[in-house]
Amino acid sequence: MTVSRRKFLALGAGAAAATTGLTGCSGSRSSLGASDELSMWTWVGSVNDDLIGEAEKAIPGYDGMKLAMTRIGTNYKTKVLTALAGKSLVPDIVAINDDVATYFPNQDQFIDLKTLGADKLAQDFLPWKWKLGITPENKMMAYPMDTGPTALFYRTDVLQKAGIDIDPAAVAELAPTWDAYIELGKKLKAAVPGSAITDNITGIYSYALAQQSKRYMTPDGQYIGDQDHIRAAFDLSIRVVKEGLSANAQSGTTDANAVVTNGKLVAYNAAVWWAQLGPKNAAPKTKGLWRVTAAPGGAGNRGGSFLAITKYCKNPEAAFAFISWLESAKNQAQAFLDPVLFPSTPASYTDAKMTEPDPFFGGQKIVDVFAASAKKYPGAYFSPYDSIIGTPISAELVNVEVAGKSPDQAWADAQRQVHRELTRAGAI
Repeated sequence: MTVSRRKFLALGAGAAAATTGLTGCSGSRSSLGASDELSMWTWVGSVNDDLIGEAEKAIPGYDGMKLAMTRIGTNYKTKVLTALAGKSLVPDIVAINDDVATYFPNQDQFIDLKTLGADKLAQDFLPWKWKLGITPENKMMAYPMDTGPTALFYRTDVLQKAGIDIDPAAVAELAPTWDAYIELGKKLKAAVPGSAITDNITGIYSYALAQQSKRYMTPDGQYIGDQDHIRAAFDLSIRVVKEGLSANAQSGTTDANAVVTNGKLVAYNAAVWWAQLGPKNAAPKTKGLWRVTAAPGGAGNRGGSFLAITKYCKNPEAAFAFISWLESAKNQAQAFLDPVLFPSTPASYTDAKMTEPDPFFGGQKIVDVFAASAKKYPGAYFSPYDSIIGTPISAELVNVEVAGKSPDQAWADAQRQVHRELTRAGAI
C-alpha cells in the first residue's frame, strides 16, 4: 500500500483496534486535566503549534478555560480506544484520522456536535468533508480538520525530453483520463528509459479509488466491494504494471523514497501532502523541476482528519468553542503553512498565507490546483469496515506485481478473504 502522510508523521493505528468494540470495565468516568483545563490528544504533526500555544494560555472567546494538549507519537488510535474502553482518564477532545467511520459503532462515546450548534457553521466547510463526520444515524460525531485533495505531480525536465508541453493546462488536456495517462507514461518511458508513473501497483489503486463516488459498502451496510467500480480500479492498477510503468517500490522498503530521489518516479497522481513527503523530502535537488495539474480520472481525496468531543468532557461548550476556533478558515490557512494541512474551509483558499507561489514547483501557485480538486471531489461513503476490506485487496495486488500472481486468482482470493473478515466482524 502506498505510504501515507500519516505514516510519514509516525502515526500508529492498528487495524484490529480500529474495529474493536469499546466494552471493558465501567470504572470511574472522568476526563483528564484540571477543572479549568480541556485535555486534548492528537498525533505529531496534526496541528499548528502557534495556535495551540495560544489556546494553552486561554481558550479564545472562552475565559477561564485553557488547553492541555498531549501529542502521542505511536499507537495513537489504540491508546484512544483503550482510554474510552476503560471510561477513565479520557481526554476531553480527541483528534481522529481519516478512518473516522471506524469510530461510528462507538458513537455513544462522543457528544453530538449538533447539540452544541455545529450546524450553524456547516456552510463554511466543503460539504463532502462535513458529511464524513456524521454517522448513518445522523449524529455529528466529528468536526472537520484538513483534507487530502489529489492532483498530478510531474517532472518538467522529463516531459521536455519527450517533447511534451510542460504547461499545467496542456498536461491536463493531454491526460484527462487514466487511459491517456498510461499513453503519456509510455511516451515518457520511451524518452527516458526506466521512467515510472506510479510508485507501485497500490499507488494507482488507492488514487483511482479516491476519485470514486462510492467505495466498499453502502450506508445501510451492503457490501459492494465486489462490484464493477472496484474491479475497474483493480484492473487499471494491473494494467499500469503490465505496461512497465510502475517503479515497483513497495511501501515500507528503502525503495519507496529512492525512486523519487533517483528520478525514476517522474509523474504521480497523489494527494497534496505528497508534495512534502515526496519530492521536497526525498529529492530536494529537483527544486524548480516539478509542477502539478488536474489528475487523470478526475478530482479525488485521500486523507484528512477530524476533532471529536468525548462524552466525558468536563465543559463541552468550551471544547466546541475551541475546535470551531481552531478550524476556522483563518486558522486553517495558518495550519497549511505548518504543518502543511490542506484546509476543509474553501474561504482559506484565497488567503494570502496560501496563495504564495511555490519555488519548489517553479513558482506555480499549486494551491489553486488542489483547491479545484477539493471543490470538485464528489465525496463517498466510508464504512467502519473499509480498512479490513481494503487490506486484502491491496495485498493481492502486491502479489500480482511482486510474485506474478494471476489477476483473476488474486481478485477471487481477495474477495474470499474480505467475506471471511466481514463475516468474522459481523458485518455481513
